[in-house]
Amino acid sequence: MTRAQQIGVVIGLAIVAALTMLRADDPGIFKLIRGVTFDEYQRLVPRSFEPMPVRVVDIDEASLREFGQWPWPRDRLVLLVDRLSQMGAAAIAFDVLFAEPDRLSPRNVVREVAGVDPLLAEKLPDNDEIFAGSIAGKPVVLGFGLSNEGGYRPPVKAGFAFTGESPVSAPPFLSASTPLRPQLEANAAGLGHISLNPGNPSPVVRAVPLFLTDGEQLYPNLAIEALRVAQGVSTYVLSGAPDRAGVMTSAKIGDFVVPLTAAGELWLYVTPDRAERYISARQVIAGAGASPDVAAAVNGSIIFVGTSAAGLQDIRVTALGENVPGVSLHAQAVEQILSGQFLSRPDWADGLEILVIAVLGCLLVVVTTFVSPAVALICGLLITAMALVASWLSFLYAGLLFDPLAPIISGSITHFAATSFRILVIDRERRAVRRAFGHYLSPSLLHRIEHTRDALRLGGDDRELTVMFVDVRNFTEISERLAPAEVVRFLNTLLDALSRHVVANEGTLDKFIGDSIMAFWNAPIDVTDHATKAVRAALAMRETLTELNAGDAFGFGPGQQVGIGIGIHTGLACVGNMGAKTRFNYSAVGDAVNVAARIESCCKEVGFDILISDSTAKLVQTMALVEAGAIPLKGKSSRTKILAVVGNERVAASREFAALDIVHRQLIQALHSHSRNTRKLVGTAKLRAAQVIGGLTEFYQRISARTDHFRDVSEDIEKNAAD
Repeated sequence: MTRAQQIGVVIGLAIVAALTMLRADDPGIFKLIRGVTFDEYQRLVPRSFEPMPVRVVDIDEASLREFGQWPWPRDRLVLLVDRLSQMGAAAIAFDVLFAEPDRLSPRNVVREVAGVDPLLAEKLPDNDEIFAGSIAGKPVVLGFGLSNEGGYRPPVKAGFAFTGESPVSAPPFLSASTPLRPQLEANAAGLGHISLNPGNPSPVVRAVPLFLTDGEQLYPNLAIEALRVAQGVSTYVLSGAPDRAGVMTSAKIGDFVVPLTAAGELWLYVTPDRAERYISARQVIAGAGASPDVAAAVNGSIIFVGTSAAGLQDIRVTALGENVPGVSLHAQAVEQILSGQFLSRPDWADGLEILVIAVLGCLLVVVTTFVSPAVALICGLLITAMALVASWLSFLYAGLLFDPLAPIISGSITHFAATSFRILVIDRERRAVRRAFGHYLSPSLLHRIEHTRDALRLGGDDRELTVMFVDVRNFTEISERLAPAEVVRFLNTLLDALSRHVVANEGTLDKFIGDSIMAFWNAPIDVTDHATKAVRAALAMRETLTELNAGDAFGFGPGQQVGIGIGIHTGLACVGNMGAKTRFNYSAVGDAVNVAARIESCCKEVGFDILISDSTAKLVQTMALVEAGAIPLKGKSSRTKILAVVGNERVAASREFAALDIVHRQLIQALHSHSRNTRKLVGTAKLRAAQVIGGLTEFYQRISARTDHFRDVSEDIEKNAAD
C-alpha cells in the first residue's frame, strides 16, 4: 500500500464515520427524506378502498347552506344523534369541540337581553342540557383538544391493562386539554383526543398517536375510542417491551390488535379520498328523514361527525398528497384497523440503516482505493438497486418501512469523495501516460490512420437519410424479473435477430442504446429506394419477432410475448465522424434523427408497432399503409403526420386490405367531422383489420381517444401564425 493509498483510506473512513454519526443523530433533513420516501411508496401502491362499516357524516357546504352557519344550535345535533341512533349506528364520534356553552340556547339568548327577569331565563330550555340528555345511554364519543393553558385533563372512560414493562411514558405528553361542558363530558360513552399530529411540524399526517400521556394516565384518541365503544369493551390491553419501560409495541381493542410505534403511534396506510366514505349531514337531518340508502349505510357502522367545509379549517394533507377533512383520517384509521392492513417501522430499523451505512461505506472506500473507481461505481449502483428493491419489497409484501435513501446518499458521498481523491492524487501519473499514448492504443484509430489520414477529420456531410429507431416494449418490466445475465442473454438474442435485417436491406447500424437500435439508410454510400428498404427491414423485424415469440426463443414461457416499436422518418441529416479527435463514431445527427426517435416513442400511444412519417410514406406508396393521425412531437411547432405500416406490396394489393382501406378512410373522415357514426366505423374497422393483421386491434381501440390527432393540420398552421 502506497502512502497516497493510506491517506485515501484514512480520509475515506473518516468520511464514513462522520456520515454514520450523522445518521445516528437523525437530523430533520433525514426524517424529511424518509417521510417523503414512504409517501411515494403509498402513492405507488395506496391501500385499496374496501367497503367498511365506517362512515363520515359530513357538515359540508351543502349542509351549511341549508341549515345555516356553524356552530349549529345543539338541539339540531340532538336531532342528528337521535336519527343516527335510530338507524343503528354502532358508535357516533364527534370530531367537534364542545368546550363553550351553546350561545344559541334559548336560556343564553334571553340572558343577553337587558331587563329580562333572570328567573324567566332559568325556566327556558337549555340546549346543552337537552344535548347531554340525548347522548346519555347512547354510544356517543366526544372529542377533546390539546391546550397550552391550565392543567385540566379529561376523565378516562376506559380501563387499561399492560403486558411487559409499563408503556405509560411512551406516548406524546398531554400537558392540558380543553374542558368540555360538564354534563356532556359526564354523559358521553367515550372521550378521545382529536389531535392528529401534535408537535409535528410537517403538514403531512403520516402517523397518528393513538394515546397521549400525562406521565400517570393514558388518554385514547377519538378513532380507537369509537372502535372501543362500538364493540362494547371497557379495557385497552397495551403491550410494552419485555425489558424496557416507556415503549409500546401494540394495542388490543376488543377483537383487534394494532401494531404501534414505540411512541404509541399508528402509521396511516391511506386510500385515495372516496365519496363513498361520506354522508352529508343534511341527508341525515332532512325534514323528510334519511333515505333507505343512507339508513343502510349507517346501520351497524361507526359514524364520525366532522366537517369538510373549507371555512372551518379542518383540512389535512395525507401521504398521497391529497387535502382531506381531518375527520376522514380518524375514519381511515378505523378502516385500516378493521382491514388489518398495517404499516410498521421496526425498532431495529434505525440500527440496521446505520450499520448498512458503516459497512457499505467502508467497502466502497476499499474498492475505490485498491481496485478502480469504475468497479466501485458498479458496486455502488448495485447497492443502490439492492437497497431500493429490498425497501420496496419490504413495503409491498410485509408493510415494513425501511429507508433506502440514507444509505444511498451516504454511499454516494463516500464514493464521490474517494473517487475524487484517487483522481486528484493516486491516478495522476497514470493519467499522464494515457494522455501521451492513448490514441496509439486504439486499434480502430490506428487502422484509420494507416489507410485514410483524412478520415481523422471530424465533421460530416448533409444527406437525405431514412432513419429508423427500434425499441423493446416494457423492457423495464422484463429486466426487473430477470437476473442481469439473463437480461444480457435476452438482449443479445433479440438485437442480433433484428439487426440482421438492417444489414440485409443495405442499412447502416449506427448504435445499440440499451434495448434500442438506431440505423439509417443512404450513408455512407448511396442506396436507391432507401425508404422502401427501411420499411422492408421493419416488416422483416416484425415477422422475426413473431417467430421468436412463437418458438419461445427467450425462454419466458408460453403467453409471455415480447413487443417492439419501430419509428421511421426520411429527411436531411448530417452524417460523418462525431466525437473527439482520438475517439469518434460514424453517426448521424439532426432533426431527421430526432423525429424518427420521437415517432418510435409514439408507438405506445398509437397502439401499433411500425409507424412512419409522411415524408417516408410518400416514397413507399405501394406499401399497405393507413393514416394514424398527426401527432405533436417534442420540439416541433406543428404536428407531424404519421402512418401505420400494415404490410408490404402484396398485402396492399389484397382484397382484404382494400376493404379495410375503404372503412379506414371513412373512419378518418368521421373523426375529422366528429360524426356520431365513429363508434360503428371503429367496430367495422376492427373486423376488417382482423382479416389483414392482428396487430391493428389495439390501434383501433385507441383511435377514438385520439380524435385530436385527426383534426385538420391547417389548424396548427393558423394557430402558429396567430401566436
